[in-house]
Amino acid sequence: MSATEHFDVLVVGAGISGIGAAYHLQKHCRGKNYVILEGREDIGGTWDLFRYPGIRSDSDMYTLGYSFKPWTEAKAIADGPLIMRYLREAVQENGIGDNIRFGLHVERASWSSDDARWTVEAQKSNSEAIVHFTCNFLFMCSGYYSYAEGYTPEFEGVDCFQGQIVHPQKWTDEIDYEGKCVVVIGSGATAVTLVPELAKKAAHVTMLQRSPSYVVSRPAEDNLANKMRQYLPVKLAYFLTRWRYVLLGMFFFNYCRRNPEKAKTLILGGVRNELGQAYDVEKHFTPYYNPWDQRLCLVPDSDLFLAIKYGDASVVTDHIDTFTSKGLLLQSGEELEADLVVTATGLQMQVLSDVDFTVDGKQVDLSKTLTYKGMMCSDVPNLAMSMGYTNASWTLKCDLTCEYVCRLLNHMDRNGYRQCCPRNSDPSITMEPMIDFSSGYVQRTIDKFPKRGSKIPWKLYQNYALDLFTLRYGAVDDKVMEFSSPEINPPFKVTVKVA
Repeated sequence: MSATEHFDVLVVGAGISGIGAAYHLQKHCRGKNYVILEGREDIGGTWDLFRYPGIRSDSDMYTLGYSFKPWTEAKAIADGPLIMRYLREAVQENGIGDNIRFGLHVERASWSSDDARWTVEAQKSNSEAIVHFTCNFLFMCSGYYSYAEGYTPEFEGVDCFQGQIVHPQKWTDEIDYEGKCVVVIGSGATAVTLVPELAKKAAHVTMLQRSPSYVVSRPAEDNLANKMRQYLPVKLAYFLTRWRYVLLGMFFFNYCRRNPEKAKTLILGGVRNELGQAYDVEKHFTPYYNPWDQRLCLVPDSDLFLAIKYGDASVVTDHIDTFTSKGLLLQSGEELEADLVVTATGLQMQVLSDVDFTVDGKQVDLSKTLTYKGMMCSDVPNLAMSMGYTNASWTLKCDLTCEYVCRLLNHMDRNGYRQCCPRNSDPSITMEPMIDFSSGYVQRTIDKFPKRGSKIPWKLYQNYALDLFTLRYGAVDDKVMEFSSPEINPPFKVTVKVA
């Protein structure tokens, strides 16, 4: 016999977003109970999944960290183990662990307007067993990419290759690269992280790219932030440092968008200073797009540039013709020998963990919905999603989203509402892609995502300051969010299913 458990709020995912959601629910909605369903066997999400050498944040920890938990480590650009320790501390300090159910992957969620609740089906890991839950509000904190596998293009001749091929998402400690020739395919954040780390032990590492990315160097430690912690209360120092990074990030993003040629000159000038005037920066570090049309790649303490300067690593810009038994043959005719090929070729994006949603028996096509304030979907009741920024740290937006969900729940309680649903009644609003990025991993899947609208509150801003005022202080009852109080029919009871 197994009972269908009921919770006020059900959170999907125990990564950065899910842990943040738990904290805010405990602080701002004290009368509500919640549960977190996590498909893996540990917390951390991305930071538990990726185990490749050098795994680290690609943004500063003063903004990737939570607003409620100061980052106190010396490194501003932190490695995976440090981030996992930070997340474990957040869980332990706030008593969140007892509310997490591991090994449960949510497959389906069905909304009933008659009952004003979701019925959620989750599959147990390594089992066909299905566990059922019901909840009044469903909060999706599962990120935007598949944990099952990364993206690897189809390459000719792969079966001929006598070495090893691995995607970073599948990296294990058993992979041996010491003293070997390694080729890393890719030019994004994962590639620029892997190359200098692999170069410490490998015979040589080649970063093979079809086209370059913008790469900027930044000190791994922020001396000013570390000094401020010595003389100011920890929370005040963290608050000031966090806002310094927010404002600098916003300024540079807007500068890039308004003055793309000047920004391009500035970034490439930095690369030339690192590698010298003789290095072919035009070929290997000059993208075809403008700065911030895709995310910039961050290298702490110039580690990638140093590996190139010392001869431990090199960059080749070319297209792959075919794999050979010894390596890769390029379209230019050059052949790269390799014992190990790492395909840092991107992620597989997925929409809200690919959960099958239905509302009153009708399947929801999320690609036909509009995003309300970047966190809810039109015509889908009592459902929110935590999605971070593309031009700043993920957690900045997630913190605000969690706060808003709590404001929304409290507003409903105060007014006796049981259902909230954003509705678009303005026919002049046009739909646009949710994410305005030209990156391959985005373009491959963006058509499946909800759309952003051309007007507020459907318009999606990549701007923390604007979102701060909208989500923290803006009206909850804005005439777009529709509230109702359907009668419970039949009266809610805990159901029992025979296993």
